[in-house]
Amino acid sequence: MKSRRKARRTAAEPAPAPAPAINPALAGLKLVHKAWKTAESARQQALVHAQQPKSAAAPEDVATFRRMVGMVTPLKPTGRRQPHRERPPALPLQRWADDDAVLRESVSDEYGAEWLLETDESLSYRRAGLGLDVTRKLRRGQWTVAAQLDLHGLRVDEAREAVAEFLRECVLRERRCVRIIHGKGLGSVNRTPVLKEKVRRWLSQKQEVLAFVEARPNDGGEGVVLALLRG
Repeated sequence: MKSRRKARRTAAEPAPAPAPAINPALAGLKLVHKAWKTAESARQQALVHAQQPKSAAAPEDVATFRRMVGMVTPLKPTGRRQPHRERPPALPLQRWADDDAVLRESVSDEYGAEWLLETDESLSYRRAGLGLDVTRKLRRGQWTVAAQLDLHGLRVDEAREAVAEFLRECVLRERRCVRIIHGKGLGSVNRTPVLKEKVRRWLSQKQEVLAFVEARPNDGGEGVVLALLRG
């Protein structure tokens, strides 16, 4: 009896209304909102990270450092500022060295060396600080001639280069006493010894040359110069 009454009441209750259909245009709005929240959260975290100091240490590292250092007293501010110092310009050392080398190698044909020469029958030259005994010993053959250069048949420019190269080579090989044969000029125009005076001018301008003298008659006389070079 009771089951019949229950069945009648159940049959009399109305059926639930169907759920309204979702608008297709709003179907993906929930997904869009969720994606926006995820992106906004990531942006906020990146902003907070960017505002933190780059060199910020981890809290545990800071605690370890303070524990190891112990109690410290900060210095009082002095208000001083470190001045900004401009760096000096670079010096062209290599260019200066190149210029010096060019000056050392260059010699003048018109260099007035007469005032550097002794006024005797065989003109000689010695650098400042050297005694007269240097030229005397050089003329007497105190030093053995270790190298010789013959300038016969060379023009002035060729002879100048040959003398410069000869002196460089002798200094490198530690040859102190050398002989340069420039000739007496018997084959020159008007029989004028062109190379004789020029060789003496060149030698007096060379830093390698300490002294030079005209050779003795039996060693070539006025056609030969004996030079003493730096050791």
